[in-house]
Amino acid sequence: MLTGVFSYRRILKYISCLLLVAFCACSKHQTNVERGNENGELYLGIGAEPAALDPHLTTGLTEYSVMLALLEGLTTLNPETMAVEAGVARSWAISDDQLRYTFYFDPEACWSNGDRVTPQDFIFSFERILSPALGAPYAYMLYPMRGAEAFHRGKNPDFASVGVSAPDARTLVIELESPTPYFLSMLAHNTWWPVHPPTILAHGSMTDRISKWTKPGNFVGNGPFMLKHWRLNNGIHAVRNRHYREHSEVALNGLHFLPIAVKSEERAFRAGHLHLTSSVPIHRIDWYRENQPEQLRFDTALGVYYYMLNTERRPLNEPKVRQALAYAIDREQLTEHVLKAGQKPAFHFTPPNTGGYHAKARLPFDPDLARQRLAEAGYPGGKGFPKLQLLFNTSESHRTLAVAIQAMWKKELGIEIELHNQEWKAYLATRQSGDFDILRAAWYGDYDDPNTFLSLGESENGNNHTNWHDPRYDALLAEAARETNPEARHALFQEAEEILIDALPVIPIYFYVTSRLIHPSVKGWYPSILDNHPYQAVRLEP
Repeated sequence: MLTGVFSYRRILKYISCLLLVAFCACSKHQTNVERGNENGELYLGIGAEPAALDPHLTTGLTEYSVMLALLEGLTTLNPETMAVEAGVARSWAISDDQLRYTFYFDPEACWSNGDRVTPQDFIFSFERILSPALGAPYAYMLYPMRGAEAFHRGKNPDFASVGVSAPDARTLVIELESPTPYFLSMLAHNTWWPVHPPTILAHGSMTDRISKWTKPGNFVGNGPFMLKHWRLNNGIHAVRNRHYREHSEVALNGLHFLPIAVKSEERAFRAGHLHLTSSVPIHRIDWYRENQPEQLRFDTALGVYYYMLNTERRPLNEPKVRQALAYAIDREQLTEHVLKAGQKPAFHFTPPNTGGYHAKARLPFDPDLARQRLAEAGYPGGKGFPKLQLLFNTSESHRTLAVAIQAMWKKELGIEIELHNQEWKAYLATRQSGDFDILRAAWYGDYDDPNTFLSLGESENGNNHTNWHDPRYDALLAEAARETNPEARHALFQEAEEILIDALPVIPIYFYVTSRLIHPSVKGWYPSILDNHPYQAVRLEP
């Protein structure tokens, strides 16, 4: 009997211990947001796996959002106003003719391994991105620098002819081809960011496109954070860089960039796995408006969503076919009833009030004119029109929009368009190779000036994959680059935009509004027309 009672008590005690352990385990379980708020680490959804983290080879916002934490240029942008501020360059002087910029380096500017950031690091980096062998799609961003275009195009193979020099160990001089009003803001773009020369050369040559230098353990940057882990399709973890020039001003201890599809992002946000999403699924916008409006953010953005047409493929080589496709799209219907986040219909290519410029060119929604153009091209009522393919990177919102436009083309023109999606990296490769008919594209301004949009149509622009060329268009953009009078510049842009909207190698759809879900604990994430959010300004307040 005694033995029985003793055993019973032991069993009760054992069960109690198990329950206590289970309770403790449950009570200690934390979501990413709870853990991040406690440890000062931000969890962000970035929508897709970055294609690369090389500032001289990437072109996407996904990649930029990560690299912004790891690297820094001569200038930075104020997180709240987007005004130009000191970066690696603590100060600068501009010559009276606005052709010579002298930058004086912050003595505290260091690489994440403790090396000083030097003017020679920038000279090495400029030579790297401009070297034809690298094949940098964004090399044209450096063309304002004297001799840069000639060197990049192989017309002058001597880099010494390029207008950049270092008179001493703390000073960098850049000379321009012509006055460039937006030059200082351009320097905050990743194309002008430095790479660490010893790290590049330790893993190959200056112009190797495939290199291990961006791997964790190899990556040396000069930004507020440094790369700790990068697990493909799992996440990127960056931690505070103690060698950063303003280390004490950085509030966060770490960043977690999670490549979660937009539809799954919203579920992850609800479950407490993300502080911020990269977007909001269209079908969930109304629910958040009604139930959790404080977590829904819409910000005006300097960006255009458009379809890129391969003008070398029949029948898209015929301007009247391209016009028919463009005129048959009801943009107001799309923005009001499909997108529903405040986007504005794009009747021209350059967003309104870009650097004070307002495009006069207009795209009509005119189904009758669209059918007329298609008939003039030899396809009355869509008869004989081949089945083309519309390619977009995998996203529920891209698909929703594509389905709506596919239906408009079927209804108004009687043509069949096949929809096809690819994951981000495959999509970028297809776009680069030009192996597409119609391709979803988008462009956010790199700086607040019409040139950042209209230059995409230039023949030699590395991001022009339409195969469309127009000598007059190129000449207008070149003249605008030299023109210093704002009114005269805008007149040149107006003429160029009219050419673009008549030829339509691209079909503008809408002007962007960024939509995000943001946790109330996130502070310092300000509205930005450039969708630029310096992480050193962000903090968490549980």
